[in-house]
Amino acid sequence: MKIAKKDWLFIALVAGVLIVFFAISGEEKTKKVPYDENHKPSYEIFKQTGSKMEADKGCPQCHNEQGGIPFPANHPVKPKEGPSRCLFCHKLQKI
Repeated sequence: MKIAKKDWLFIALVAGVLIVFFAISGEEKTKKVPYDENHKPSYEIFKQTGSKMEADKGCPQCHNEQGGIPFPANHPVKPKEGPSRCLFCHKLQKI
C-alpha cells in the first residue's frame, strides 16, 4: 500500500504537534506545599476528604495580604474573595 501525499502531511502534522507538546512539557516549576506543622492540617483534610478544594479553604488564614504571610511579588494570582485555588498549581507532597 502506497502512502499518499496528504497522508504524509497528516503524519507530519501529528509529529509536529507531538514535538511541540514534549518541548513545552517539563519539570514542574511551582513550589510544593511543605509538609510541616503549619501545613499539616491541609494534608489531614486532603487525606480524610480526598478534596483539594476542602484543603484549600485553610490557606487564606495564613497566606493573605493583610498581615499574614505575603505572596511573592511575582505570584500570578492573589486571591481576593471567594474560594482559593492554591492546590490547583501547588501540589501536596507524597507522604
